[in-house]
Amino acid sequence: MTEVSETDATTTTTTGTIQNLAERWIRDGMAAAAPATGRGGGGTEAGTGFVCSPAGLWLALAAVAAGARGATAAELRTLLGTADREAAPAVTAVARELAATGALGVATRVWSRVPVLRAYREALPDVRFDPMDPAAVDAWVCETTGGLIERLPLEITDETLLALVNVLALKARWEDPFEGLRTQNLLFTDAAGAVGPVPTMIKDVPSADAWTVGGTSVVELRCEREPGGGPGARVRFVLGEPGAGPERVLPVGWASRTAGVPLDADRVTIGLPRLALRTRVPVTGQLSALGVRLATSDDADFSGLSPERLAISDVVQEAVLKIAEEGVEAAAVTVVAIRAGSAAGPRRVHHIAFDRPFGIVVLAGTDDVPLFTAWQADAPAGPDA
Repeated sequence: MTEVSETDATTTTTTGTIQNLAERWIRDGMAAAAPATGRGGGGTEAGTGFVCSPAGLWLALAAVAAGARGATAAELRTLLGTADREAAPAVTAVARELAATGALGVATRVWSRVPVLRAYREALPDVRFDPMDPAAVDAWVCETTGGLIERLPLEITDETLLALVNVLALKARWEDPFEGLRTQNLLFTDAAGAVGPVPTMIKDVPSADAWTVGGTSVVELRCEREPGGGPGARVRFVLGEPGAGPERVLPVGWASRTAGVPLDADRVTIGLPRLALRTRVPVTGQLSALGVRLATSDDADFSGLSPERLAISDVVQEAVLKIAEEGVEAAAVTVVAIRAGSAAGPRRVHHIAFDRPFGIVVLAGTDDVPLFTAWQADAPAGPDA
């Protein structure tokens, strides 16, 4: 019987949780607030392409959830599968497991203007904590993403007391690259029905790496393994039936291969457009659709993170994906910004100052018998007077 380590069990369980988050985010979150997309990062309408990182969002939110307590933690646990004290080990295990993928970098860092509890810092050994420095944040984002994302996708203001930033970055070559000479302009019909030519890469793929699930076709391309590194990333391209939206098509891409039906063909070829996508997703406006409300309110409880009263002010993710003949480049920066929460409610204190004439009554131990009574009319003299 093969033993399963606690870390393996945690990451296996979390894989399903991240998949569920991805499905809910695409179905409910993206529908609730369409992301800003395109090269210029402008607005988008329904049917516009986007790129996002469910794993990056999970890692960032789960790291913050490690400092959540009470009802705030319960709410985040429903979405993330973990919160409170058990979240930190899960975040560490998942980040380390993901980092075992060849050519994938995973990093989380915190910049803060408020005290961060020692127990919280020690529970996240792979996370670095620094004083707030917006310029340093931007420099770190640019360096860690290899320049794919040049700065934090959120302005840090004086009201930003803490920023937790997660970065995922991948730059890998295909195990079997496309031949540039086979790339040609072929017609592409966009979501609005417009038809036009786009540079399209063409190659043969092993029949075992293509299958269908219902009316959806899936092709898996593998990235090469780095020397001495872990297995390379796998990239699945998923083509739904005409008119099918991302909420129906994308979950097929992370479903088990066993759910698919092999193609009945002797040879499989694909025509894949060369592409570059960049999306900035204001997740903050989508959180309520995902069931997270307390964490962004003045009732938020992050007492496991800091002695200060805190609440989430913004969650923003910027993601980039480039597909070309040689390989794939991708990066995602997810930032959870923290603001000051409401101060603890004022205690109802009724103060009585005996600063004018007052009376004194000394009663017996068991009965309300006045043993002594007195009236202090002038300024009292001390007992030693």
